[in-house]
Amino acid sequence: MTNPLLDFNDLPLFDQIKPEHVAPAVDALLAGAESALQAVTEPAFPAEWTAIAKVLDVASERFSRAWGAVGHLNAVADTPELRAAYNEAMPRVTAFWTRLGSDERLYAKYKAIDPATLNPEQRQAHRNAIRNFVLGGAELQGEAKARFAEIQERQAELSQKFSENALDATDAFAWYAVLEDLDGVPEDVVSAARAAAEAEGKDGYKLTLKMPCYLPVMQFARSSALRERLYRAYVTRASEFGDPAFDNTALIREILALRQEEAKLLGYPNFGELSIVPKMAESADQVIKFLRDLAAKARPYGERDLADLRAFAAEHLGLADPQPWDWTYVGEKLKEARYAFSEQEVKQYFTAPKVMAGLFKIVETLFEVSIQRDTAPVWHPSVEFYRIERAGQKVGQFYLDPSARAAKRGGAWMDDVRARWLRPDTGRLQTPVAQLVCNFAEGVDGKPPLLTHDDVTTLFHEFGHGLHHMLTRIDERDVSGISGVEWDAVELPSQFMENFCWEWDVLAHMTSHVDTGAPLPRPLFDKMTAAKNFQSGLQTLRQIEFSLFDMLLHTRYDAATAQPGDVMALLAEVRQEVAVMPAPEFSRTPNTFSHIFSGGYAAGYYSYKWAEVLSADAYAAFEETAGANGEPSVETGRKYREAILEAGGSRSAMESFKAFRGREPQLDALLRHQGMAEAQPA
Repeated sequence: MTNPLLDFNDLPLFDQIKPEHVAPAVDALLAGAESALQAVTEPAFPAEWTAIAKVLDVASERFSRAWGAVGHLNAVADTPELRAAYNEAMPRVTAFWTRLGSDERLYAKYKAIDPATLNPEQRQAHRNAIRNFVLGGAELQGEAKARFAEIQERQAELSQKFSENALDATDAFAWYAVLEDLDGVPEDVVSAARAAAEAEGKDGYKLTLKMPCYLPVMQFARSSALRERLYRAYVTRASEFGDPAFDNTALIREILALRQEEAKLLGYPNFGELSIVPKMAESADQVIKFLRDLAAKARPYGERDLADLRAFAAEHLGLADPQPWDWTYVGEKLKEARYAFSEQEVKQYFTAPKVMAGLFKIVETLFEVSIQRDTAPVWHPSVEFYRIERAGQKVGQFYLDPSARAAKRGGAWMDDVRARWLRPDTGRLQTPVAQLVCNFAEGVDGKPPLLTHDDVTTLFHEFGHGLHHMLTRIDERDVSGISGVEWDAVELPSQFMENFCWEWDVLAHMTSHVDTGAPLPRPLFDKMTAAKNFQSGLQTLRQIEFSLFDMLLHTRYDAATAQPGDVMALLAEVRQEVAVMPAPEFSRTPNTFSHIFSGGYAAGYYSYKWAEVLSADAYAAFEETAGANGEPSVETGRKYREAILEAGGSRSAMESFKAFRGREPQLDALLRHQGMAEAQPA
């Protein structure tokens, strides 16, 4: 076996995959998938679920797994050679999936399957398949069908280019500060900046726009000039204010135009309505109303938060008119003054190894599994690999890639390597494998990495996605784990897990001071809890701003009449409606809004707030059944696991929620968790 991308014996051979393997693997797997498609669409081939799966699903799953490995490496270990190989193959890959999803013969074959011959999991997968054929253009004819295929290919190219530009623009920035500039910046950040400069043989301290560097500078640097320099660079990334080669402005306009055209071809007035079809929400208008209602509830709290910041800045920091690059600094100082602690103080207790052990402990206790180190080929020395077992049986496995580094996309995400599937070709159960990717700071001076509490929350969030994927008990690939789950419900398990980061019984097991080994003191935890909803009004409004902008952009933007500045004009309009904190005119947030332009959340960013209602209400069940010391109930954990995690996409998210809670979700738990349930501020 000379090409590691063609080895499906077990886990991907990440340490062996090279750019030159991509094209031959795509050629071979594409030929196999095309042959399988041809075979199952022959008139004599039976319209039977398992018969089709045994031929077509097996071939397409192999193709998907291999291409997924290439795409993953493109995101976490980008090189010019890999990027070129990826971009060369992508049009052929996109064209195949478009053809597969719009093949009239295959659509007819699926419509001919008798649902009475299917089990409940297969029936749900079959319903999804029929819907997806329609959304994939299977009912289009002639020129419309050809144009639909062109649109899919071009959109894939543009989304990839958008992502590349955002990464390249971020990586391209560096500022070599002198020590005096860094007054107030945490020691570990200063040490990392010095090491980064030394690694390049340069003087000074290398500052970047990667979050482990950028955020602490904005929070703690006393130099307003330094904060301004980094802030301006950060909010203008991939725009007309930087290197023209990385400017995403024109790409945004073309992406929006193509989405609008796709929606019209499929009979929808706009892309927003098309996007809603496979989701929980019933219409774009329902989403917009939901967001505006939530904004109305949050706005008084946001106004109070901003007034507090302004008053504190004027009285204690000598800032009569804070600028956009001052707010994060002012917020950190106000929090320190009001609650007598700093994020930097808290961070000393969250060493990465201890946090992982604490995370594993709560998961093992609550979901009745065990997590152990395992071995697998990895793409970087810092990547770890684990297995999850129940009663001695392997349930799933996952990779953990925690560290920020050059050539790695920013942010955090979970992706699947393979799904749980009772394979129709072998009759054996394939266990699920996930990738959990974060961008935390690395350890410095021989010490373990230190995580902020936000980092800890991010880790729990992504692990929640991973549990949804790995703890499923569904054997039908297309509805096992996260597959087939409505997009606006897929954040439920991830946001649900975040709640445990605020439980003393959980945190007590996951803290150890980096120098003394002492656990997090209870008084410090109490201060953190008191500060939990600090600026929650502003944070809620910020999420609503992104969500409303996204949905209005995909329902109101008209490519035929659009002017060059319309995207920014719409964002300004949304900010005028829901935001209370002024944004600078030069900010170009959309140009790195990867969630909606290259990450699958187009007309779906509202999912975070929508699913937050579900997750807060789900977690309320644990609050209601907690033990005397606040420890979560294993019985409630079992019920949640069985109703939500194990069911995967085998039924609607609302059915799963009601199976757990016994009723439909309610908004009050979210408002209570975010400190917006009391009487509105004057």
